[in-house]
Amino acid sequence: MSDVRVIIQRDSERDERVVTTGTTAADLFTGERSVIAVRVAGELKDLAYEPADGETVEPVEISSPDGLDILRHSTAHVMAQAVQELFPEAKLGIGPPVKDGFYYDFDVEKPFTPEDLKAVEKKMQEIQKRGQRFVRRVVTDEAAREELAGEPYKLELIGLKGSASSDDGADVEVGAGELTIYDNLDAKTGELCWKDLCRGPHLPSTRAIPAFKLMRNAAAYWRGSEKNPMLQRIYGTAWPSKDELKAHLDFLAEAEKRDHRRLGSELDLFSVPDEIGSGLAVFHPRGGIVRRVMEDYSRKRHEEEGYEFVYTPHATKGALFEKSGHLDWYAEGMYPPMQLDGGTDYYLKPMNCPMHNLIFDARGRSYRELPLRLFEFGTVYRYEKSGVVHGLTRARGFTQDDAHIYCTREQMAEELDRTLTFVLNLLRDYGLTDFYLELSTKDPEKYVGSDETWEEATEVLRRVAEQQGLPLTPDPGGAAFYGPKISVQARDAIGRTWQMSTIQLDFNLPERFNLEYTAPDGSRQRPVMIHRALFGSIERFFAVLLEHYAGAMPPWLAPVQAVGIPIGDAHVEYLQGFAADAKKLGLRVEVDASSDRMQKKIRNHQKLKVPFMIIVGDDDMNAGTVSFRYRDGSQENGVPREDALRKLAQVVAERVQV
Repeated sequence: MSDVRVIIQRDSERDERVVTTGTTAADLFTGERSVIAVRVAGELKDLAYEPADGETVEPVEISSPDGLDILRHSTAHVMAQAVQELFPEAKLGIGPPVKDGFYYDFDVEKPFTPEDLKAVEKKMQEIQKRGQRFVRRVVTDEAAREELAGEPYKLELIGLKGSASSDDGADVEVGAGELTIYDNLDAKTGELCWKDLCRGPHLPSTRAIPAFKLMRNAAAYWRGSEKNPMLQRIYGTAWPSKDELKAHLDFLAEAEKRDHRRLGSELDLFSVPDEIGSGLAVFHPRGGIVRRVMEDYSRKRHEEEGYEFVYTPHATKGALFEKSGHLDWYAEGMYPPMQLDGGTDYYLKPMNCPMHNLIFDARGRSYRELPLRLFEFGTVYRYEKSGVVHGLTRARGFTQDDAHIYCTREQMAEELDRTLTFVLNLLRDYGLTDFYLELSTKDPEKYVGSDETWEEATEVLRRVAEQQGLPLTPDPGGAAFYGPKISVQARDAIGRTWQMSTIQLDFNLPERFNLEYTAPDGSRQRPVMIHRALFGSIERFFAVLLEHYAGAMPPWLAPVQAVGIPIGDAHVEYLQGFAADAKKLGLRVEVDASSDRMQKKIRNHQKLKVPFMIIVGDDDMNAGTVSFRYRDGSQENGVPREDALRKLAQVVAERVQV
């Protein structure tokens, strides 16, 4: 046996070892149970991998992002094995890891029932306890086709070798240069228990799966295309410990309570009627109040910041989007055209920027007008696939708080800094405070303009982002086709991240629209264009705030800021006078004069998450006072009427939560 020199790399620490030929990665990390794979020359490898002389080996721990993917993909294999043991006719689709879990698609005669999922999970537990070994095996295309002749979807994937997409998860099966099958072998006898086409890597054995749970099942088209067969998908989750699994399940339970679709119905805020169509919401009166207050405050702040309001139609001739390039890049995401006026294609607009360019170009512009900040609550329409439509957060019709800023090159950096500061401060006014920034750069396959222009724009955005003192995360290839962007990522009350505002720098659309202004020397110059959506969309921001506050909106945003609860009928008129005085101050105060008993009224308005209840009985009426009842059930008695009105007005004016 000859010696092999191996370098162990842990972050910045390097440890050189001399081992014998045949030493595996598992041997290098004996006793380190958290190490479940290694990385060699940038590629993930199983612990069974035998390092060559001079190779650098990095341990991959189960709790790392790569480690979690390996854990979850291994668990997906166990689930697929369990399904085929229980349902031998099931044909295998794809089973990739996803955020916080995994799924696997199956072609079966009828959908899985909740009882089926319980049986599959029980079978998975049996397989996990058997400690079957995951063993990688390289195969030729021909051999794979022969072995998997009974798996039609796997045969299709073999034909994609080297060109599989990450969008549908196919790359986890055939993403590498060579084709591999993973065998699940009996720990004692080495007998083959199950196998799957897979790129890997995997855990060393099923016993290395610490904790998992199946979550739900759903229908899904094969490889995400409506033209393909409908399969049955089972979702699951897997974690490095039982405590982490429990924490995740608790988090999901809390997220379920905060689901904006559920709260929208419970609080009578909005609905998505089938008669109108998927992804097209209507706001009810209570939701309409919240939306109007959100918009009014935003308008006020935009006016203070020097924006000018514009309005544009919902539909346009297709030639406008040919000119802007949107038909070249986004046609699939647009509603199909309507043919009018003798065969002219009209489209529902998917974005507002081309129309704002026409406003800029409606007359000659001078450098003295720049920066010109155009702002619109513009409703747009995008044909999202039915599988991704989700309440208000992924809709087909929504209203963007859209702004386009036209400035000179010299003004560009200052205007970007000013815009980003304005965006962050306005989001803070609505109660979001935990941010980081994401810098999206050019997609090499999907862009217009010169490389030099992109480099300049990206560097300016980078400097502006860094000035905010917030964490900055790269997003390679994530930019729109016309320019790089900064995205404001906000964390909500339970730690979820939402993409909020985007600021995009664009040298290209002004070129396409031949936009010009007169410079101080009389020459005609091209403006720089900044795209800026602050909320993203009113609907989505509404949903984010609803989930952030779990429906208990701060008083300034609440549909009803206070409700009067009379102890008896004799106290209704007194409360109605209080409510009338409150309305003169611009407050939203109602009186519950229904025949329900007081305690039921309190329960009803607690469910509606009204910030304050104003309770009045004989003592209050005789003394000219009221009693405050807060959301947490605490109460403050004997508050003079004027003090109560002043307190309500102050809480609303200061936009504080109670």
